[in-house]
Order: sequence, then C-alpha cells, then structure tokens
Amino acid sequence: MTALGTLFKRTSVAALVAGLSVTSVTAETYMPNCYIPAEGNEKIIQYEAKEGPYRVALVNGHTGIPWREQMIQSVRAWADRPENKETIGELRVVSTGPDVATQIAAVDNFIQAGYDAIAFIAVNPTAFDAVVRRANRAGTVLVSFDNPVDNDSILRITPNWVDFETIKAKSVLAQMPEKAGRVLEIRGIQGNSTDRDRHVGVEQVLASYPDVEVVEVVGNWDTGTVQRVTADAFAVHGQFDGIICQHGCRGVTNAMAAADHPAVPVGGDAENGYVKAMAGNDIPGISVSVSPGMGPLAVRAAVALLQGESFPSMANLPIPNVETADMVAGTHYYPDEPDTFETVTGYAACGDDMVFTPDELRNQSHDNDS
Repeated sequence: MTALGTLFKRTSVAALVAGLSVTSVTAETYMPNCYIPAEGNEKIIQYEAKEGPYRVALVNGHTGIPWREQMIQSVRAWADRPENKETIGELRVVSTGPDVATQIAAVDNFIQAGYDAIAFIAVNPTAFDAVVRRANRAGTVLVSFDNPVDNDSILRITPNWVDFETIKAKSVLAQMPEKAGRVLEIRGIQGNSTDRDRHVGVEQVLASYPDVEVVEVVGNWDTGTVQRVTADAFAVHGQFDGIICQHGCRGVTNAMAAADHPAVPVGGDAENGYVKAMAGNDIPGISVSVSPGMGPLAVRAAVALLQGESFPSMANLPIPNVETADMVAGTHYYPDEPDTFETVTGYAACGDDMVFTPDELRNQSHDNDS
C-alpha cells in the first residue's frame, strides 16, 4: 500500500481488496495545473501501483457526433506515439450508442476480461454505481470523463460545466447592446450531467437580467438538429437578441444565414464551421471549447493511476475560449479543414503531447475495434 494509505479517514472493504484508496485528506495530486482539483473536492483517488504494459479500453456512448469521433481519433493518436506504446500493451475502443444498458454491458465485459483500466463517457450519470463496485472488486481502474458519473469513488475528468456555460452566457450578454429582449438557449442531449450543469450556468447568469426572456430548445449537440430547432424558433418568435448554444452551433450560423437574421451575439462551440462563420460574417460572440483531447487526457490519467499516482476525485480542465474580435485564421479556425473539425485539438496547458495535428488525427480510425 502507498504511503497515502496511512492517512485514510475512510476506505471501504471492497476498495481495500482492489487496492483503491479513497481519502478526504488533501494531498499533492498528479499534474494539478491540468487535472485541477474541483472546488469542494474532498477526496483523493489512488491505487496500488502495478506493472505494465496495460490493457486499456475506451467505452464511448453516443455515436455519429463528430466531436466523439475526433475524441476517439485523439485517443488512438496518443496511444500510437512511440513513448506510449510500451506502456499501453492493448487499446480497445467501442461506441455503444445511447442505450445505458448496452454501455453498462460493454464496461462489464472489459472488467470480466481483465482489462486494467476503462475510460468511458457515461450515457447516464446515475446508472453506474453497481459497475463501479464491480470494477473495484476486480481491481479495474475506471475513469469517467466529459459526462461524469455521480459517484465520487472513481476519478472523474471534465470541465466545470457550470463555469463553461457561464463564460459563454456572460460574453453574449456583455455584447448585447441592450440588456433586454429575447435570448435563445439551445440545449444538449437531455439526461446527461453535462447538459444539466451547462443549463445551470446559463440560468445563473440570466438571473441577473430580469428584462431578458429565455426561449429553450433542444439541439442534442447535433448540427442538423440545432439548425432545425433554431429555424423553428425564428419562425415562431421572430428575431432574437442573443443566442447561447451548447454544441452543434454551426447549425445556428446556418439558420441565421438562411433566415437573414441580424448578426446578434452568439455563444457557441469550437467546431471549425461555426468559428469560420463567426469570423467571416463579423458575428459578435464567443467560441468556448471542450476539446476532443479530453479523451487522451482520461486515458493518460488511467495509466497514471495504474502507476500509483493520485488524483482528486473530480478533476476540472482548463476552458479555452476566444471572442470573435480575436479570432485568427490558422490559429482559431482552419480554412482548409472540414466544418466538422474541432479547432482546439488538445489541451496545451496539459503538455505538448496533448495537442494533435490534423494530419495525425486523420491517420486514425474512429470505428469500433472488432
């Protein structure tokens, strides 16, 4: 057991059997400027170190979303680098779709097959408690990222989603000439912790603007859906004074162009088509990024846990963002890349190995392993 084991205030019997240490004692954690201990975090996650090379699995949920596809490509690109090949003896990737039972079965299959670590984006944040217990008994490291599970006995990696959407909403309101009128909020997939927390961020900002009316629609983080619901909102409500979109926000700029909607402030994602449209059409607003590079950050954390490093139970990531006035071609958007390309390819604050070139990503598959 590591030295940290002498400091425990509480550790379950199952965790001890698996070599997992969960403690409320503050300790120095792995790369704290990258994996930032979340506000109010009281637990440290640490496992007994074990020898590699390691068998690692990535279990994605929703499919057909370009961000998820680039995330998988980023994980494969990172694992494929020579300095990581000796550590990761096997990497398996599977995307299960939106059904939570199917995703749980996939995680259980990797646990039963003896994989050392599993990184996953949960379809539902509340459905994995039994899976966590089974992983702890088996000695399998679990890392939940992007849509973190509501279970603080494993490592969870995510931006602070409340802060994420707060940055976006504050920028939109600041760039609205009049702090009144109608704002369109375009939400993500319902039932996800990410959508839940981002909506809270918007609500917190707009609570200070009593003269702003909010219209909510669901865009499912999908460009086509976002374009359709935005166009429908224009048809029903007329013009808006600001728009706050979670993801798939190229659909907003497409709908604005089709409806000849005035260039009102828009807060959106970092997809290439959206950022190009903002910069090219002088639409005021902001691009706030959750990079697909979160995937390799989660896998790197899983490997570090297997090597005995410690992490806060909830680790937040930096939040890259840029307003329209500061957008530069070749830096914030790429004229020669597809509209679906995520312009922030990694987290530079987390190390040079966490940023990927377009060519490096294109060489990797986002398909399931057979």
